Amino acid sequence: MSSSFFEARPQLRWFLIGMRGLFSIPAMILMVSFVGFSAFAVESGISRGEAMFMTAIIWALPAKMILIGMMSSGASLLACFLAVSLSSIRMMPMVASLVPEMRDSKTPTWLLLILSHFVAITAWVFAMANLKTIPREGRIAFFAGFGLTLVAVNTILVGICYSLVSTFPPLVAGVLFFLTPVYFVASIWATGRQTVVKVAFVIGIVSGPLLAVIVPGFDILIAGIGGGTLAYLIDRVFIRGRAKAVLAQEGA
Repeated sequence: MSSSFFEARPQLRWFLIGMRGLFSIPAMILMVSFVGFSAFAVESGISRGEAMFMTAIIWALPAKMILIGMMSSGASLLACFLAVSLSSIRMMPMVASLVPEMRDSKTPTWLLLILSHFVAITAWVFAMANLKTIPREGRIAFFAGFGLTLVAVNTILVGICYSLVSTFPPLVAGVLFFLTPVYFVASIWATGRQTVVKVAFVIGIVSGPLLAVIVPGFDILIAGIGGGTLAYLIDRVFIRGRAKAVLAQEGA
C-alpha cells in the first residue's frame, strides 16, 4: 500500500506496527510457552476447545495453569472462580502503570477496559519498552494491534499444537513452558526504570525461595507485600534520603 494510504489512516498504520510485535523476542518466547501449555492441557484431560477458550478468555498463563490444576483436583466452580480471580489481581499494578502511558485526553474509558484484557507480563514488558518511541496519539492503536494479534495467534497455536504435543516427552513440555518466566525475570530487571523496582526485585528473588520453605502457601503473598514495602522504605529512607543529604551539603 502507498504511504499516502497510511497517512490518511494513521491509526491503522500504528495498529499494523503493533501487529509486527508478534515477531519480537517476548512474543516468540510466549508462543513457545503456549506449546508447553498445550501439552499440559492434553495431559490434564482438557479438550482442544476448552484449551483454546481458556487462551482467549483468561489469557494469562499462570491463571490457566491454576484453573486446570483445580479442575483436575475436583474443586468446585466457585473455588476455581476465586482462585483465577485472585491470581489475576496481580495484573492490576501493570494496568495501573500502563494506562497513563497509553491514553490521551480523547481515549474513551470503555476502550481502555477492553484493552486491559490483553495486559499480562508479555504485553506489559513489550509495551513499557516500546511505547516511549510511539507518539501518544498512536499508542492505543499500537497496543491494540499487538494485544489482539498475540491473543488470536496463540489461541490458534494451541488448537494446532494440541494433537502434536502428545508425542512430546514431559521434560520437553516443561522446558517449553518455563521459558517464559525465565525470560521475563531478566526482562523486568532490564526494563526497571526506578531504583525501587530493582531493590524490590532483588528482595523478591532472595526472599521468595526462603519463604517457600519457611511458610509454604503464603510465600508469594509475604514476599510480594513485605518485599515491596521493604523496598519502598529502603528507597525512601536510605537512597532518596542520602541523595537529599548530599544535595543539601552541596547547596551549603
